[in-house]
Amino acid sequence: MRRQLVSSSAVLLMVGFLAVPETSAQQSINLFLGGFTPRTLDARAANDVIYQDSIFLSTLRSSRGIDIREFNQVTIGGEWLIGIGPLFDAGLGLGFYQRTVPTVYTDFVNSNGSEIRQDLKLRIVPFTATVRFLPFGRRGPVEPYVGAGTGVYMWRYSETGQFLDAQQNIFIGNYVGKGSETGPVVLAGIRFPVGYRRGSVGFEVRWQDAAATLPSNQSFAGSKIDLGGIGYLFTINIRF
Repeated sequence: MRRQLVSSSAVLLMVGFLAVPETSAQQSINLFLGGFTPRTLDARAANDVIYQDSIFLSTLRSSRGIDIREFNQVTIGGEWLIGIGPLFDAGLGLGFYQRTVPTVYTDFVNSNGSEIRQDLKLRIVPFTATVRFLPFGRRGPVEPYVGAGTGVYMWRYSETGQFLDAQQNIFIGNYVGKGSETGPVVLAGIRFPVGYRRGSVGFEVRWQDAAATLPSNQSFAGSKIDLGGIGYLFTINIRF
């Protein structure tokens, strides 16, 4: 029911956005570049694959367990924004995040003493429909805003390298899960107009929430992959 409600909200937002007459509203392209920090381990569900992997694997920053900061990475994207009256913007956006994290088994090594290594790789491509509220409109020296909407998060998660089976035999494996999941997005930011208000630069914080189901035939340690996290973005807005 929750997934159907979110999906329906996404459709309504997109239809409403496209229904606004182009001649009646200010339009702009909003480009963003920043960092994405996935949800911390202690905030993840017990069946999350990265949470489960942290029981057996470790990363470069941690002698035991996975340091989730290893998944921090640059995110980029852009949006088409259109004004709805003096106080609102509606937007359609597309972003990209991808990170590969090397890991090793915490308590086991190869017979020659070398580490048992594998790479965990997560990619998220969010397609978002959002509405922003500008409490002071677009005419002030600064333009703070808050907003919310719905995202469709296209994702791919893989684990590639050496693994241990139940008898502690080492083997080479490659496990892959991919798909799309819907979830909310909430944002807040501020823009500083430049160039006789033909554009602006600014900063934005963006929170997203979604969890996807991994394929059961791939033998992942967990059944879910959390796609949630926070983006800290520098923005460039070009009006036309």
